[in-house]
Amino acid sequence: MNTQQIKEAFDNGRRVYGTAVLTASPFWPPYLSQTGIDFVFIDTEHVPLDRNSLSWMCRTYSALSLAPIVRIPNHDPFEACKALDGGAQGIIAPYIEHPDQLKPLVGATKYRPIKGERLDKILSDSSPLEPELETYLHDRNQNTLLIANIESQPAIQNLDKILEIQELDAVLIGPHDLSCSLGIPEDYNHPRFDEAVEQIFRKARAAGKGAGLHFVHGVDRHVELAKLGANFIIHSDCIHLITEKLTADLKQLRQAFGDSSRPPSNSAEKVPVI
Repeated sequence: MNTQQIKEAFDNGRRVYGTAVLTASPFWPPYLSQTGIDFVFIDTEHVPLDRNSLSWMCRTYSALSLAPIVRIPNHDPFEACKALDGGAQGIIAPYIEHPDQLKPLVGATKYRPIKGERLDKILSDSSPLEPELETYLHDRNQNTLLIANIESQPAIQNLDKILEIQELDAVLIGPHDLSCSLGIPEDYNHPRFDEAVEQIFRKARAAGKGAGLHFVHGVDRHVELAKLGANFIIHSDCIHLITEKLTADLKQLRQAFGDSSRPPSNSAEKVPVI
């Protein structure tokens, strides 16, 4: 699926499906392309991917008709431009709490390659576009997605103003940071967490934006979130999918053979929900 199709799905309230890719292994893309997902979520905020690795990942997934949507390290428009220059088709801006943080990213995603004073004037509606330039910018940027990570109480308080930004395509809840901001760290079943999620989804969908929550594990939880309004579905990630499947299979094998279970290594680092 390309980003134009994803945009159309958001506009029409349809769901799109993807997963998070946390590794740059060249073995992943052809296998993921056979799973039926529509896009991949590539995180560069918490995952150590260099610019070269990110670019080949984006180009490869694009060639396989899986839209690469990249979360940049911070809401810096130059970070967005670097990811887009490398082949990203969508940008996720982390920890957006105010519309002013998002406006420079509107410039980076919807008005590339305009920069500097001219861009400032365009974004403030004080500089009309020449017809030729308007056509050029539209053709170049019309399929670039802009997505805001909503991850805190201030973000929820300012959500109405954030959603007024016409160029914003979707919002994506960061569950770990949101739970901490709510004072209930990693308690994703807490009523206060569900209340915040429902509020974000309801407002986003009413504004015609896509809405989702990343790094969800478990199909039942996706069903619950879809009932609350989620249509930007990101199911798990490559590391959790492998460890959960392998753990379950080994448990089944040991039970079948009558072998005792081996306790997990205490040295293993817990993969966080980020």
